Amino acid sequence: MKEQELNFEGIEQLPLVTFTEKAYLDYSMYVILDRALPHIGDGLKPVQRRIIYSMSDLGMSAASKPKKAARAVGDVIGKFHPHGDSACYEAMVHMAQPFSFRYPVIDGHGNWGSQDDPKSFAAMRYTEARLTRYAQILLSEVGHGTVDWLPNFDGTLKEPILLPARLPNLLLNGTSGIAVGMSTDVPPHNMHEITSALIRLLDQPKATLETLLKHIKGPDFPTGGELVSPFEDILAIYKTGVGTLKLRACYEIQKGDIVITELPFQVSGAKILEQIAAQMRTKKLPMVEDLRDESDHESPIRLVISPRSNRVDKEALMGHLFATTELERTIRVNLNVIALDGRPMVFGLKPLLEEWLAFRISTVKRRLTYRLERVTDRIHTLEGLLIAYLNIDEVIKIIRETDDPEYELMMSFKLSDIQAQAIMDLRLKNLAKLEEIKIRGEQEALSEEKVNLEKILKSKKRLTNMIKEELLALSEEQGDERRTLIVERSVARAIDESELVTSELVTVVLSERGWARAAKGHEVDPETLSYRSGDKFLAAVTGRSNQFSVFIDSTGRAYSVSTHTLPSARGQGEPLSGRLKPPDGSTFRSVLIGENDSKWVLASSAGYGFVVKLKDLHSRNKAGKFVLTVPKKSEVLQAAEIQEENEYLAAVSSDGRLLVFSLEDLPELARGKGNKILALPKNSDVNMIAMAAFTEGQSIRVISGQRHMTLKPSDLDEYFGNRGRRGLALPRGYRKVDRLIVE
Repeated sequence: MKEQELNFEGIEQLPLVTFTEKAYLDYSMYVILDRALPHIGDGLKPVQRRIIYSMSDLGMSAASKPKKAARAVGDVIGKFHPHGDSACYEAMVHMAQPFSFRYPVIDGHGNWGSQDDPKSFAAMRYTEARLTRYAQILLSEVGHGTVDWLPNFDGTLKEPILLPARLPNLLLNGTSGIAVGMSTDVPPHNMHEITSALIRLLDQPKATLETLLKHIKGPDFPTGGELVSPFEDILAIYKTGVGTLKLRACYEIQKGDIVITELPFQVSGAKILEQIAAQMRTKKLPMVEDLRDESDHESPIRLVISPRSNRVDKEALMGHLFATTELERTIRVNLNVIALDGRPMVFGLKPLLEEWLAFRISTVKRRLTYRLERVTDRIHTLEGLLIAYLNIDEVIKIIRETDDPEYELMMSFKLSDIQAQAIMDLRLKNLAKLEEIKIRGEQEALSEEKVNLEKILKSKKRLTNMIKEELLALSEEQGDERRTLIVERSVARAIDESELVTSELVTVVLSERGWARAAKGHEVDPETLSYRSGDKFLAAVTGRSNQFSVFIDSTGRAYSVSTHTLPSARGQGEPLSGRLKPPDGSTFRSVLIGENDSKWVLASSAGYGFVVKLKDLHSRNKAGKFVLTVPKKSEVLQAAEIQEENEYLAAVSSDGRLLVFSLEDLPELARGKGNKILALPKNSDVNMIAMAAFTEGQSIRVISGQRHMTLKPSDLDEYFGNRGRRGLALPRGYRKVDRLIVE
């Protein structure tokens, strides 16, 4: 059967790359212009603008009774915004939350969420809403010829392209949004400050940014807090339009407790409590005794932190919490908005204010022009009505006797069709003598208004003064005091972990299979502890719980672990491989603990080693850091601690030879193989077994299986020699040495 040929006639054909590129660009422009970015004029995204306009259209003004939120949402998605009702309602809720909007546009009744959980609002079928008085700043001039209109999505209605905002809502309430390839983050500001800066700019168009910042101190967030960024950072952000700000919580000291009264913008009190409680559970806040949430209707934010005693440095504690919790957070600033030419653009503060003033001046001119047209038309109509009253008998006669009275009136009295129609529309009750007096009074008032409007439109100075007066009136009517304090603070510093942990005497025990634990006190015999089947004691060191324990594996890598986090010696410990990442096949062979500047001898069984400071072994990396070169067929020995008074090092080999030499002969390094400590026979299985640092006058106990032998200071004299020598053999019966202990 012959295949049917496909007919592409009348179908546009495009290369796939061209089609996909155009489709993606169209989508990205839609997201940028019609969803994510606000317009500089009214500071609103399309969904917000449609919600506000729809509520106004429904009569949900501040003076009316609130109506169900579902009614407003249904109107919005049915008439102007054909998207999901939940997304539309969420946008509506956001504009009603006093902790989200600096000047809420919607007055919500019912559960509209809380600062702890902004999305805990009730369903729209339960809540009620109406517009706030602030919404009139956006809406009051809509019907005054100030805006352009476009058809809605199905062409049956008209909606405003922009709302004629009388104040820069963009800066007052701020906004955030993510588009395709760009985003916006505009922080909210104080109405008094913005108005003052606008008036200054109208008076002095060449005013510098520094001059404007005498009026605008910085962002003003609805939840208060402290803006702790230095002035230079704020200046740089307002100059470039991008940057970050540091916002902190506010706290007071009340009866020895720290009471947090204000949180940074968009921070939940519940989350703060969770973060602090987590540190308390892990013993990172030993100076905190109690944590309470005493927030209520009168005090929406009241988090109480009770220190253990009055000796606790509360400022240092709060500095630590600022650094480790969201009591201090970074606020992104990106003044990326849709400009008057319809293109997205990142503005500095001054260009943004100038652009909005251009929008406002244009809007006011349109309002005045529209009003002038209405006044002119009304004066024209009144002139016709006055002619009718002056010639009332003749007018009545024409209306009664002619077939086309409107045309006859126009011919007889030289009226326009508008004037003639107005006369025809007169009611009998309006023919009273008093109406003539009213018309003359209205005519005079309108004539005066017309002259005034024309003067304002022709004079830049009059227009500017009028805008300034309107700005001042709005600021006085609806402005309020600044909530966010501008305070330069020092950088928050987390308290070092060693300072947070209680300093207790501990003995850190390491088993042959790499299990570690910490026993309280120094009077612990690690060999008597319980070990897992097949495991046994390897090494133990004494120190304090607020120090780091350093473990060295068989490859010569060093790892740091906070000692207070090690499990108790009441159990069998935990495997270090569970919290660290040593190389495959390696085992842990040594453990060290002490002050950062304490010195230790690191050595391999090949007889090489060096002196190292403990701080050079510290590593925050779970994979550790290389410190000791371990020759083939040799092992890492348990490190020997050097006390401040120690002068000598004793080293013993597996064939029972002991060498004592001066510690000064051993170099201090940060890493490497080191120098020869003990000479070992070539091509033999003899290794260095153990070492110990001691001071003149101390004894050394040699442990060989179950047998112990103490070498007194006089006995040690015969074992002295130069570093790197063979050493002298120990007495028979003590040549299979396990370890050396300094007494």
